[in-house]
Amino acid sequence: MGRNWLTWLNWWKRWSNPNEQEKEERNELPEGLIKEIHDAHRDWVNAQRHFEYALGKDQVDYAIFAIEAAEKRYEMLLRHAKSLPVAWPMQTERL
Repeated sequence: MGRNWLTWLNWWKRWSNPNEQEKEERNELPEGLIKEIHDAHRDWVNAQRHFEYALGKDQVDYAIFAIEAAEKRYEMLLRHAKSLPVAWPMQTERL
């Protein structure tokens, strides 16, 4: 029990008083998440294009389903990224 308490206490001290490198690491968005967000946006745009060229009821139904699924995934990833304690830089380029 005493060893676990010391481990937790050391972790708490590092977390509450981080050095400069730890502060920078905590303020960075994971690279994998950035890629997932870009991929989700690309999939959403592609689903919208597929809808524009859909022929027949089945293709239209599938395209609508694909748009809604891609949009939900993109929104979910954005909500997750926004919930992280990250200093957000201004981004001027478009997705």
